Amino acid sequence: MQILHKPVLLQECLHYLNPEDGICGGNEFMIDSTLGEGGHSEAFLTKYTSLNIMGLDADASIQSQAKQRLAGFGSRMSFFNGWFNDFYRNYPDGLPHPDIILFDLGISVYHYEKSGRGFSFRYDEPLDMRLNSLESKSAADIVNTMDEESLADLIYRYGEERYSRRIAKAVVTARCGERIVSSKALADIIYDAVPSKYRHGQIHPATRTFQALRIAVNSELQRLPQALQDAFSVLNNNGKMGVITFHSLEDRIVKNYFRNLGKRCVCPPEYPKCVCGGEPCAEILTRKPVLPSEEEIQHNSPSRSAKLRVVRKLKDASVRDHLHIAGKGL
Repeated sequence: MQILHKPVLLQECLHYLNPEDGICGGNEFMIDSTLGEGGHSEAFLTKYTSLNIMGLDADASIQSQAKQRLAGFGSRMSFFNGWFNDFYRNYPDGLPHPDIILFDLGISVYHYEKSGRGFSFRYDEPLDMRLNSLESKSAADIVNTMDEESLADLIYRYGEERYSRRIAKAVVTARCGERIVSSKALADIIYDAVPSKYRHGQIHPATRTFQALRIAVNSELQRLPQALQDAFSVLNNNGKMGVITFHSLEDRIVKNYFRNLGKRCVCPPEYPKCVCGGEPCAEILTRKPVLPSEEEIQHNSPSRSAKLRVVRKLKDASVRDHLHIAGKGL
């Protein structure tokens, strides 16, 4: 089989999420929350021979690739097909609690190159972008039905695209003639909509819009906050959780959640006294995000925007989660 995706920050993950640093005591259990083609899991299983892993993925097609790749590890590797937020919210009875949890929030190269779902504007493919084909709305549904103002807001909010208004107006104008159904058609509309000097920048002018649509189609930012909370809840004490992010919106969510886990008190200022216990729930192992080396960026360009953050669980965070996430939000 052909492997397309190189796992990012691989050596850094193996180092910071090392199960053999004396905290787990052997027979460790890890959950790879975003399995993809299985690159991170393969490396962990190879290096740490007492480790067992369950790999989660919403996309059954890419998970079938990982199953072939990881078949040689036998019963040490197991699989779950579904969204990670659903998995952690309804954690299976009888499944051991994990010592290690990894989230790699990037989209696999497989999806850009082989899925045929319009993730890339380099190919003329159906404008779909669903990781799970059972999801109701595709990117084409959004592009062809959303009103101009809402579409512009979506592109600006999730893509941080400065020309979101121009792009939304051009899309709405174009769809009056015929439905926009292919990735290439949308990319061409965006290219023509932006100023000429913007067309020849460091990235293709459609990049941010395609990112915004992918995030919206798969509810990526909506799934993440609760998934982090539920994953931390099932993590064993002294266990470690690492998250790799690829853009500022999701990194902000992870940074704020981890920062509050590491605080001694997160009670709202109007509380007359501390009711959260006054002790941190987690030790932050990466005070600053771990970034890829220049060598990795040179050999694996998708890693250029990656950031890894890691915490070690000290105690359950139920009180803090209630006060901070439910009360104030991320």
